[in-house]
Amino acid sequence: MYVGRFAPSPTGLLHIGSLLTALASYADARAAGGRWLVRMEDLDPPREMRGAADDILRTLEAFGFEWDGSVMYQSRRHEAYRAALAQLRRQRDVYPCYCSRKDWQAAARAGADGFVYNGRCRDAAERAPSSAKMPAWRLKVGAQTVGFDDAVVGYYRQNLADDIGDFVLLRADGFWAYQLAVVVDDAEQGVNHVVRGQDLLVSAPRQIYLQSCLRLPTPSYAHLPLLVNRFGQKWSKQTLAPALDTACKTELLRRVMAYLNIPPAPHGADCRALLAWTVAHWRLDKVPSAAICTETEVPEAV
Repeated sequence: MYVGRFAPSPTGLLHIGSLLTALASYADARAAGGRWLVRMEDLDPPREMRGAADDILRTLEAFGFEWDGSVMYQSRRHEAYRAALAQLRRQRDVYPCYCSRKDWQAAARAGADGFVYNGRCRDAAERAPSSAKMPAWRLKVGAQTVGFDDAVVGYYRQNLADDIGDFVLLRADGFWAYQLAVVVDDAEQGVNHVVRGQDLLVSAPRQIYLQSCLRLPTPSYAHLPLLVNRFGQKWSKQTLAPALDTACKTELLRRVMAYLNIPPAPHGADCRALLAWTVAHWRLDKVPSAAICTETEVPEAV
């Protein structure tokens, strides 16, 4: 059975870009007769907005979304992440890194997603410094290229050694990295189709490589076009994307449906009817791959 998911982070409230991802992942799952899960990726308490997790769920319900099963919270999954890291340690796939970010980035070069770690601690693994500093834990990557066929973007690949470097699974401050948590949780929930924004495309090769290290299945991927402002910046909390206004639910849904190339729905349809219309007319191969420039105003009701 198809199993998909929508996995927001409660660092802010849902905005128009979040709605596009929710609608596309929902429609892809329901059109295939599959399950659609909701997972709260609440692994970074210092960045989280108080009350955002509950507000996200209320907003989804207000727009007519219904998910299968209970909501998974990553903040309750520490034992599963510890078990995965322990497996990687037994396999000698990871090592402790005592470098400060300032130190290693000073001589690092830019890569596909920030600076490429230079392997400074790889050869010094298990040799802790005299201080009591807690290490980060990094996954060793080889020189092989990791590629996959994305349902929206097409073929995408990275040479992890050149483009990323050994990457962190557990931060020195004790917080789990997104890359480990998402891989473990997708496997735990049986997620076999991932529909999400193209801002996460750069993470997919790391996740595929980690899945192979943990002997976990790799889902199919579809990375959706980003909604950007007139400066080409992705709409997000950092770019002041306004929270979804539930007083304009149908207008906002119609707007996102148009971005996904769903034909116009009948006049007067409510949220649930619009969701059903989207599922009935869903074509992943019709979703554009290029970023979509949009302003924040809500269109007139139709």
